[in-house]
Amino acid sequence: MAKIEFKLPRMGESITEATILNWVKQVGDSIAAEETLVEVGTDKVDSDVSVPFAGVIEAIYFQKGEVVPVGAVLALIDADDSIQVEKSEESNTQVIPVAEPVRAAAGNIQPLGFLSPLIRNIVLAEGITIEELQHIQGSGLNGRIQKSDVFAYLKNRLAPAKRHAAPSTALAFPKPNISFIEGHDQVIEMDRMRKMIADHMVYSKHTSPHVTAYIEIDVTNLSDWRSKVKDDFQQKYGQKLTFTPLFVDAVTRAIADFPMINASIDENKIIVHKDIHIGMATALPSGNLIVPVVRNAEGKSLSQLAEKVNALADNARNNQLRPDDVQGSTFTISNVGTFGSLMGTPIINQPEVAILAFGVIKRRAEVIVVNGKEEVAIRSMMFLSLSFDHRAVDGYLGGSFLRRVGDYLEQFDLHTAI
Repeated sequence: MAKIEFKLPRMGESITEATILNWVKQVGDSIAAEETLVEVGTDKVDSDVSVPFAGVIEAIYFQKGEVVPVGAVLALIDADDSIQVEKSEESNTQVIPVAEPVRAAAGNIQPLGFLSPLIRNIVLAEGITIEELQHIQGSGLNGRIQKSDVFAYLKNRLAPAKRHAAPSTALAFPKPNISFIEGHDQVIEMDRMRKMIADHMVYSKHTSPHVTAYIEIDVTNLSDWRSKVKDDFQQKYGQKLTFTPLFVDAVTRAIADFPMINASIDENKIIVHKDIHIGMATALPSGNLIVPVVRNAEGKSLSQLAEKVNALADNARNNQLRPDDVQGSTFTISNVGTFGSLMGTPIINQPEVAILAFGVIKRRAEVIVVNGKEEVAIRSMMFLSLSFDHRAVDGYLGGSFLRRVGDYLEQFDLHTAI
């Protein structure tokens, strides 16, 4: 039998590492071709990693809870003699002689331990020195430094980088004690995804100076049109017509008018994306949030948008999203109205520069102008709120873009054909 090093495969362009959640197979177990070897989690989604050949597990190099870089050797497998595996730069497997010693990727440890790309970016942005890093106590597995550890250090840092503003006394405010009664109050340990969400939100607020702008719009025509055509739409295209694809369509058209809003910040550079990939903040059954992505929204018809939105939403509810489904967004929307919220102040999905929230649609009496005269009518009203990164987006751009989205939704033609 051939000895094969099985490596952690690439799971998307921006994913550089994954956490071992559960080993489905153990040392000594047989594994069939395309059978799951291990379950892993990234900062995007959980996934099963399967092996493309049959064999017997001879060695496992990482334990549950460890973070593994993409391309690291996960396991050594005694493969069936019948398989043919070629080594290449893109391959996840490598045939090695039986007598050759096997080295786990964990053996190549730096003096400070493994630092993720995100941690490195924070270190560079804050001007943290090697000496400072050596004094940061990591709270991760095997003492690994996490984002929360760096932020905690920065709050009490005695010598911040000169390019930062003078430290506020508020930064040194001690963590307040929390009083609770053991056995009476409920203590809930954050799950892995909730910890990642918390870290991402803190990182975003720490990184981007958030500004939020609001407008209220009249979506009566849009709401009436949807009610009128939704049954015919489903019969014609086999898809439910929710408000989300209509929102994605309006946002996509407004981005085409104001392309600087479809951007990311990389240190001192603003990267304006040509393609429009709309992220949709979506609630999972667990209560956690995830952001599946409608890629190349600018090239899709309303029926295609509805199909993609529905598929992503269904897969999110059923925990069937793939890593590629939740990466690469260039602009994010959040439909807070789904939960009855009038409006929201969403936190930017890094490294994007803006996020748009849609509030609940409410029917109420409004003063409108008909044939030059004011009159009171029942209208469907909705708030839009745009949070933007003031490093890249000024008030004019943010306000103009927000108003353009509102215009596209307000000026919807009731006679639009499906």
